[in-house]
Amino acid sequence: MHVLILGGTTEARALAGLLHPGTRVTSSLAGRVAAPRLPAGEVRIGGFGGPEGLAAWVREHAVDAVIDATHPFAERISFHAARAAASAHVPLLALRRPGWVPGEGDDWRDVGSLEEAARALDGFGRVFLTTGRMGLAAFADRPEWFLARSVDAPEGTMPARTEVLLDRGPFTLEGERELIARHRIDVLVTKDSGAAATAPKLTAAREAGVPVVVVRRPPVPEGVPTVASPREAAAWAGELRRG
Repeated sequence: MHVLILGGTTEARALAGLLHPGTRVTSSLAGRVAAPRLPAGEVRIGGFGGPEGLAAWVREHAVDAVIDATHPFAERISFHAARAAASAHVPLLALRRPGWVPGEGDDWRDVGSLEEAARALDGFGRVFLTTGRMGLAAFADRPEWFLARSVDAPEGTMPARTEVLLDRGPFTLEGERELIARHRIDVLVTKDSGAAATAPKLTAAREAGVPVVVVRRPPVPEGVPTVASPREAAAWAGELRRG
């Protein structure tokens, strides 16, 4: 059985480890991170050329099932995967880690996009921006001071008053507390990625009384079954293998 896993997320790597070596696994990484953490099994890096290219790759490499374990905000590849799987007549599963849930004392402001997040910054002065290096252009016209954290250096347009912090999680609560205090942050902007490795910033923000602007995640394509953990995804693949 050959399973194609889309995504370089923590969950995708865990799933590859659960399936390999009993199942042939190919993990496809987008190539947006310069030095990705590689999963078990075979690895390919780069795009497919849209849904048609993905469907052709699935047929050419005799893929029996596709598991979309991409980042919750990788909306385009998720819809490409849905179209490609339907075209190639192979089953598709979405693996999505649970989203974050506000707790007592949290001041969260939900928005639907990075552009809405930028408009929600009126009245604030110092912003901790943790939405990734690809989305800085949405804040380019803002007058606030930004601390922008990302794994790799941002490219393209960004706010005029930006300090870039290159770092990779997991992050500690002590580290996030120190970062918010040292930079006098008065608002945090994040996507609802749901990752435990980056969740300490939410606790640190709550303790400091810092509001959090949270960008809601896009929906999974209609009709695609979804599980919340690598073990559930591995069980799904096991059921397919047993036929």
